[in-house]
This record gives sequence, structure tokens and C-alpha cells, in this order.
Amino acid sequence: MATQTMQNILSVPEAIESRHSIRKFKQEPIPQEDLNKIFELVRLSPSAWNLQPWRFHVVTDTTVKEKLKEAAYGQQQVTSAPAVVMVISDMEDVIENLPETVHPGLSPDRQQEEVANLSSFFGGMSVEERGQWGLTQTNIALGVLLVTIQGLGYASVPMLGFDQEKVKEILGLKEHVKFASMVPFGIADQEGYEHHRFSLEKIVTFH
Repeated sequence: MATQTMQNILSVPEAIESRHSIRKFKQEPIPQEDLNKIFELVRLSPSAWNLQPWRFHVVTDTTVKEKLKEAAYGQQQVTSAPAVVMVISDMEDVIENLPETVHPGLSPDRQQEEVANLSSFFGGMSVEERGQWGLTQTNIALGVLLVTIQGLGYASVPMLGFDQEKVKEILGLKEHVKFASMVPFGIADQEGYEHHRFSLEKIVTFH
């Protein structure tokens, strides 16, 4: 497909090194095939027990983005971007559909055993505890999403500065879901700041 992304696909190191948070985007819609490609890759993210608690709500409708902008305290990047994805975790949906997460290559008996073990493990948690557990896994997918967006020629900015209850109301989300991030993305119309990161000596300890 002759789109902007296919002409600018980056390697993984290039995507990581070039990614900056961008708050102003070109007013160009993202082709549906590009959106599909992004999430086809992101869905391959790893998770404990393969539970995949992440869910993605992709908003391109102008009216809905205006509502999200209001919920995000007026931050301009929400409506500047052609698409906004809400990255959420829904562990209650996972619990209700545990057999879907078990690998089909296992024997029927082994599959039943896996479901029973997971049901017992998570059944001992509160809804809030399950939600927080799922959020730790969903943050893995969030990281993959940011790199994938960059790697396919787009730019993004992860945000947590928004009224979560208002966003749940706008998108019709259930009360128990947890938010990993709001991510406006599109073609960058500005350059981000240069990276300012800690040194390896500060963050890495070799044993």
C-alpha cells in the first residue's frame, strides 16, 4: 500500500531512538489499513498466562475527541491528533472468558486444569486487586503500542492527565476497567524535545 507509513518503516532501534512525545499533529487521517496493522502487531504483546487483559478504544470521531479533550482538561493534543486510543485493562472480561486464553495445543484435560488454576488464583482476589494486576500486564502492551506507532511512521504522546470517570461515561466503559493511558497519535507536525534520560549507571545494576 502506498501510504506514508510504508515509506517510513523504522527498525526497532530506530523507532525507540527517534520516539518523542508529540503534541501537535498534521490534520491527515490515518488509513484504516494502517490502524489495523498497528493493532495486529500490538496484539502480539506478551502477558502472564497469556491473559491479554488489554483492550483498545480507537477514537477518530471529531465530536467524541472534543469530549475527550474536555475530560483531559483541555489538552490540545487530543483534538490535534487524527486518532486517540484509550488503552484499558479489563480483567473481569478475562475472568469470564478464561478458556479463550488457554493455548489450543494443550490436551483437553490440561486446558481444563489451566482454567481451574486461574479461576482459583484470581477468585481469591478482589475486583480492585484483579484490576491492578491486569494493569501491570496492559502496560506491556502500551510500550509495544508506542514503539509500533513510531515504527510505522507516526508519532504519539501517552497521557494520564484526564478525568477517568468522565472518559468511562463518554465511551460507555464499565466501572471496573483500569486505564493505562490515553494516546493521541498521527503524523507529527513538530519536533519533540531531545531525550533527557538517566545514565545506565543510575538505572542498571549488573550482578
